[in-house]
Amino acid sequence: MMKKRSNAVAGFTLIEILIAVVISSIMMGAMFTSYSVVNSTYQQVTDKAKISQAGRDLVGQILREVRMAGYKYVGDDIAASSEHNPVKITKGKGFKKTNGCDKLEIVYGSIKYEKSKAEGDRFDFIRYKITYECKNSDIIDETIAGGATKIDGFAIYKSKELWDNTENKWKETSADSDDTTYKDEKVLDYVQDLVFVPFDETGQMIGETSNGTITPSDAKVYDVRTIDISLVVRSSKPFYRSDVKLDNTVRKIMSITKDRALIEPQDKYLRDTISVTANARNIGLE
Repeated sequence: MMKKRSNAVAGFTLIEILIAVVISSIMMGAMFTSYSVVNSTYQQVTDKAKISQAGRDLVGQILREVRMAGYKYVGDDIAASSEHNPVKITKGKGFKKTNGCDKLEIVYGSIKYEKSKAEGDRFDFIRYKITYECKNSDIIDETIAGGATKIDGFAIYKSKELWDNTENKWKETSADSDDTTYKDEKVLDYVQDLVFVPFDETGQMIGETSNGTITPSDAKVYDVRTIDISLVVRSSKPFYRSDVKLDNTVRKIMSITKDRALIEPQDKYLRDTISVTANARNIGLE
């Protein structure tokens, strides 16, 4: 019987195996690093797109509703009241303050149609009030240990109320029979500030009263022609690798109203500013 020669068996030496392992490790490390960079960039772009889109959606909604302010159907017979002033703006104090954002109230008219009534009584005139206001955000800041510290920012809440012609007051949304009304629905979080600045027909800014309310005092209830709306939102997670100063555009917008506390952080968060001018086309028709 012939013996097989051991040197005829093919294989890798230990050194060759070690070299292959090292090369594979380097390649996998490079691939992981590339993936991490791409994933981080994607997350940043996604986060930026989300806050930008959410902010623009809200501002667009407010813009449309400002255009409705003061609208009434022909023949509207609801008794006049200072509660029906088309626009009311209560000034806030700025970032890191209680009620830091401005509060906006919009009143407009509508009709309710009931087919079951007699032909001449099927339409009832009604009033709605839409309110936008800020409350301190209840989101926990994940960058601070302990899990009990909330982020520095606000959440914007929206309400829609129905006027009670009998009691001459705005109804509690839980007690009215209108399924379109609601109270304190959260519409946006991670908000840094929200500012409303009204202007009259000459382009002059309508000034603030002693109680912190801009329009309407009864004397200027129909003077509003346009309202500048400025919203500042921030990213939900750190965006930059190192601390950055606040953009000068944000500073300028937030300093429109005197004595307002400015946003002064130097941190890793991205802040987006959305500013538009709303035409209050139904105000001033009285």
